[in-house]
Amino acid sequence: MTMIEGVLLTPLKYILHPKGDVFHGMKKSDPGFTNFGEAYFSTIHVGDIKPWKKHHDMTLNLIVPVGIIRFVIHDDRVGSSTQNIFMSVELGPENYQRLTVPPGVWMAFEGIGPDLNLLLNVADLEHDPKEVERADLDRFNYPINR
Repeated sequence: MTMIEGVLLTPLKYILHPKGDVFHGMKKSDPGFTNFGEAYFSTIHVGDIKPWKKHHDMTLNLIVPVGIIRFVIHDDRVGSSTQNIFMSVELGPENYQRLTVPPGVWMAFEGIGPDLNLLLNVADLEHDPKEVERADLDRFNYPINR
């Protein structure tokens, strides 16, 4: 898999228990943790795509404990060692990892699990609509739903 400069994939513990499973998320000593701003859950329906978004200041830490979500990241940062590169990764219980997305890179994602697709974002800043840039899916020449 092609990795983008500053993007981390961190394997997480998933502990099976007969009365209910435990999905680890994030500790302050983990790679990718910089600060705590907010945590929120988001869902996406199968086949739906949330288009390109780039945070200018916020670091995202994305975890998918339910369903499967395909994330596509594009690096258009001038001077980055991975400038103009795309990265794609599918996360869910079968590939249980935390995706850390630094500021300055574009990201879009698609729900590919047949039922509920749930993500948790542990962000280092509180949401601020002024620090995010949005774009339509056709902004980059990359088919999100491969």
